[in-house]
Amino acid sequence: MNYLEEVPAVRRVDTDRDDLFAIDVVGHVTAADAENLFGLLEAAYALHPRIDVLVRLVDHDGVDWADVSDETLEQGTAHAVEHVGRCAAVGEPNWVPDARGLLPASLPIELRHFKSEDEAAAWEWLDARPIVPR
Repeated sequence: MNYLEEVPAVRRVDTDRDDLFAIDVVGHVTAADAENLFGLLEAAYALHPRIDVLVRLVDHDGVDWADVSDETLEQGTAHAVEHVGRCAAVGEPNWVPDARGLLPASLPIELRHFKSEDEAAAWEWLDARPIVPR
């Protein structure tokens, strides 16, 4: 398997809001994909102290969490609590209950799950729209 030829599982989605970080998570997420995601989030936090997040799961096939460093996970969680206001998860599986279990009980992040067919409601909840390339 040539990793240089693989398409990243985490793909940015352009939106009409500068302070909305939207991504598609497609297929299986490797540790390298997860590390890349945390890097993209850090860049978003540098531009905007508070952001909202939309995650669309497309043909999701799991995440190699065991291969992601504990330091990256701890830092990613702490920074999300500090910077994320709302997070919409679209598609299956519904990972919102697991995320709530990992985050502090006094969670300042509003997390909501939307079924794939309810994606428009997720965008409405975040007061945003995707920008579709022409």
